[in-house]
Amino acid sequence: MSVSPTKIAEAQSRIFGQPLELAVVVPTFKESANIEPLLILLDATLQGIEYEVIFVDDDSPDQTAALVRNIAITSPRVRVLQRIGRRGLASACIEGMLATPARYIAVMDADLQHDERILPQMLNMLKRDGLDLVIGSRNVAGGSMGEFARQRVLLSGLGARLSRMVCHCTLSDPMSGFFIVDRRFFEEVVHRLSALGFKILVDLVSSCRRPVRFGEVPYQFRSRQSGESKLDLNVGVEYISLLLDKLIGDVIPVRFVLFGFVGALGLIVHLTTLGLLTFKSGVAFVPAQVAATVVAMTFNFLLNNVVTFRDRRLRGWRIIPGLASYYIACSLGALANVSLAELLKNGGFPWYIAGACGMIVSSVWNYGVNTIFTWRRARVRAALG
Repeated sequence: MSVSPTKIAEAQSRIFGQPLELAVVVPTFKESANIEPLLILLDATLQGIEYEVIFVDDDSPDQTAALVRNIAITSPRVRVLQRIGRRGLASACIEGMLATPARYIAVMDADLQHDERILPQMLNMLKRDGLDLVIGSRNVAGGSMGEFARQRVLLSGLGARLSRMVCHCTLSDPMSGFFIVDRRFFEEVVHRLSALGFKILVDLVSSCRRPVRFGEVPYQFRSRQSGESKLDLNVGVEYISLLLDKLIGDVIPVRFVLFGFVGALGLIVHLTTLGLLTFKSGVAFVPAQVAATVVAMTFNFLLNNVVTFRDRRLRGWRIIPGLASYYIACSLGALANVSLAELLKNGGFPWYIAGACGMIVSSVWNYGVNTIFTWRRARVRAALG
């Protein structure tokens, strides 16, 4: 039985509605108090635009995902992706952007600090000028950092200057987490994204192999009303990791670079402890060397736990077996170091070549073994709660 084109068009209109134009991706972690206010604000400002809101939640303990899921039962504009066993704002944004078919994708925080009222202006600029992305900027005329503390403003400025090493263009606010991107641009760069840290905008721009066509719209950064800021030392470490990955990630894994940096600091701790015990306390060299080794290994373990393997950080009772595993792995690495260095030295190689080779072998060994055993990826348990 044939169906007339008119009836097909009418059926499609009833079934499918209007084409989806804009998706707003909102990464969340412990933002349950801000979900409903944000949705109300978005509904007021996006009148006339066919949109959806995708919350990507990193398994918040305050049941943010459950709250969004309840709202989504009666609101077809709202969706939630709940991630279990992994964290990170950048990777959350990427998953949310991949989950929508919308032609234009906005990214913003859930904390109500981004001014949602400029979203229509940003969308119009993106479409009118054929841009790749439009950024909500606090640093152009008419924009403001709001009530940011002076030290946070300075840190933001430092991060912006560092971003120029990898972005190859002058963004007024590269640290912004508020922007709209054209899907075609996103799909062009998505396979080169690092997905590290909290600064997804820097990741997007630095992953493009051509000049990025961008625009900027000023807005005033608002104060957080509920919840707590996620800005801490970990944010800085993640940002440095992102920059390193963009600069040298194709040659050397960033995690290995951080592991080596921690090892260099551990060497300083070792020599300092050895000197204090030997020259200040009169301890014999051998026991002083043993004590200094234990202190340095413990220092390295703790620092690697919060820096190098921050995404697999051991907490609570798991630190004890983790430390024991680290001791064993590094002791075997030290044995391999000495054995290889001695073998090369006896074989006629200069002492510095022998020593360097031994150090390289032990470093690779320590990194590989500890990655596999000490900081192995946590398994997601079948039964939760």
